[in-house]
Amino acid sequence: MKELVIALCAMGLGFTATAQTNSPVASPPPATPTTSVEAAPAQLPEPMSTTTPDNTRYLNHPNWLTGCEAQLAAINDKPCDIIFIGDSITAGWLGAGMAIWEKDYAPRHALNFGINGDKTQNVLWRLNNMDIQNLKPKVAVILIGANNAANNAHEIADGVKAVLANTQATFPGVKIILVSITPNDWAHDKMMQVNSIIKSYADNSTVYYLDLVPLMPQVMMAAQEGKIVPSWKGLSKDRLHLDASGYQIWADAMEPILSKLLAGG
Repeated sequence: MKELVIALCAMGLGFTATAQTNSPVASPPPATPTTSVEAAPAQLPEPMSTTTPDNTRYLNHPNWLTGCEAQLAAINDKPCDIIFIGDSITAGWLGAGMAIWEKDYAPRHALNFGINGDKTQNVLWRLNNMDIQNLKPKVAVILIGANNAANNAHEIADGVKAVLANTQATFPGVKIILVSITPNDWAHDKMMQVNSIIKSYADNSTVYYLDLVPLMPQVMMAAQEGKIVPSWKGLSKDRLHLDASGYQIWADAMEPILSKLLAGG
């Protein structure tokens, strides 16, 4: 009898094991297809206001702040007597204008506070949010507005005025050299209209206007595909940014007033 019970139990276990072994196995969920290139993150729309501080372009491209942050870190706890504020044309002092910068401005404790592609609203945001509050420059050199080409001339001029006011608020007592927007083949007529407005911001006491346009006359040059297109003295082949000779024009024109202001005049 004992042997029969054991045999029946063994058979039952066998059936159980068989039932477990033969139970259908749930299929895993289908794998999500992968690609070698991830989708680019959505870009935030940039507002059009020229007078409202805005950092949208830095949120879209955080690396665009890197160079400026490095310049600030390098001058940390050192004197800063001159700050150059602007876009790629200002940033270009450390490119095409490097030889002049190293000779004329680095020894005078200058900071390059320019970022490629900046508009007036981006400069306003940087003045408010980057670590510059402890700097005490005697002179600020400002050239900004060319990248606001989607705005009309009066809107761009309002943005320039806001940058002037913000610079004065950030650095009490600073003297400002406001540089004309340089000639270019991108939005030349509009930018010349802007210049005709912003030159009135100079009072020759706190703000001084430096007009580079008469020093950069129009010339003719050959372009691709045999076309002849206008350019201006001192511009690079893109007919927008300055070449080394353009930075020399700027430096030579600015030196008399810069020397005077640095000396307390």
